[in-house]
Amino acid sequence: MPTIRFVNEKKEIQVPVGANLRNEAMRAGVQVYSGMDKIFHCPGFGCCGTCRVLIPKGMENLSAMGIKERLRLKVSMDYIGHENEMRLSCQTQVKGDVDVVTQPPVNWFGENFFS
Repeated sequence: MPTIRFVNEKKEIQVPVGANLRNEAMRAGVQVYSGMDKIFHCPGFGCCGTCRVLIPKGMENLSAMGIKERLRLKVSMDYIGHENEMRLSCQTQVKGDVDVVTQPPVNWFGENFFS
C-alpha cells in the first residue's frame, strides 16, 4: 500500500493503489483548503483549483496530469515557479509513496514570478 506523507501536518497515512489524494487527505483530517475555500470549493471536479498541493517527492508515483488539471493550474498564480511539482489533489490518484505539502504559499516576489 502506498504511503502519503503530509509534510506540514507531520502525518503519514497508507492508502490503496489508485486512491484519490483529496479524498484520502480529508478522510485523514488533513485540510487541503484554506480560508474561504473551506466553504466555497467545487466538490472535487477540478474546476476551482483551490485544492492545489506541492509534491516535493514522489511525482512519478501519481497519475498523469489530465488536460483539465493542466489548464486549471496554468491560470493559477501559485503555479508559477512550481510547474513541475504542483497538482490538484482532487484530480490526482496515488500509485506509490509520495510527500505532499498542503496549502502552498504564493511566492509573489520570487525569481520565477516575473519571468
